[in-house]
Amino acid sequence: MKTASYALALAASLSGVNAYWKGFNVQATLANGACKAQSDWENDFRMMQSLPGGYSSMRVYASSDCNTLANAVPAAIATGGQILVGVWTEDATHYDAEKQALLSAVQQYGFGWIVAVSVGSEDLYRGDTTASTLAQQIYDVRGMLSTVSGYSTNVQVGHVDTWTAWVDSANTAVIAAADFIGTDGYPYYQSNNANSIDDGYNLFWESVDNVRNAVNSAHPGAWVWVTESGWPTAGPTENQAVASVANAQQYWTTVACSAFSSGHTFWYTLQDFAASPSFGVLDSNGNAVQVSGPTKIG
Repeated sequence: MKTASYALALAASLSGVNAYWKGFNVQATLANGACKAQSDWENDFRMMQSLPGGYSSMRVYASSDCNTLANAVPAAIATGGQILVGVWTEDATHYDAEKQALLSAVQQYGFGWIVAVSVGSEDLYRGDTTASTLAQQIYDVRGMLSTVSGYSTNVQVGHVDTWTAWVDSANTAVIAAADFIGTDGYPYYQSNNANSIDDGYNLFWESVDNVRNAVNSAHPGAWVWVTESGWPTAGPTENQAVASVANAQQYWTTVACSAFSSGHTFWYTLQDFAASPSFGVLDSNGNAVQVSGPTKIG
């Protein structure tokens, strides 16, 4: 069984861009809406790993829903993959089920498959909770993990939210509580700016810099991760942002590749099914749609 020390030793042995976690957001359901079995998660890992660029990690949004960790963790171990875990925070019963699913996973499999744990996802952006409540949940999950044999403080616990939520001074309690800050940024949706595909690179990195500045004020030394970004291959036009395969390819080449090479990054999304707008890097058959021919991905 892989352990936390194994994963950390592996990370320490890497250099340059390979030292960063690189992967994709992955949903827990199939195209027909059914929950994924272990074999489906293994297929996701293998599709991801088949892309040139060294992608071995995925971000999931919940732990208990669709038995995500019960099926995805053994799939990760079987394929040599890793998971950025999501713990859904809303309503006490659901939150308790999420914590129990995570606890059961680390008790059974150790910590070697974990990239980190995100307590919540865009809760602040939606206004579904307060910063103080969310901060306490981060402390709560970290404390729970610390009771399990093999735990190390290198197992980071944080939160993922929109860049606009992170730069809001009302949310600094979450920054202070978090080991890492996951930022989500989509120039496609920034309709109050000039947001054509040619503006995408600057808009994205400006959002990241704004988050870094906010984090440096509230929690110096905490690392800002890119946990969501992308450009849709199809969907409505948002101000000057046109959804198309060509624009998604341009955004990938300029923004994704720079993000993957400069820090921990999880792209949105590996696949989506019948979604509008559609952000899937792979289509429903597992074929890459945001790059063509032998172009290196990332």
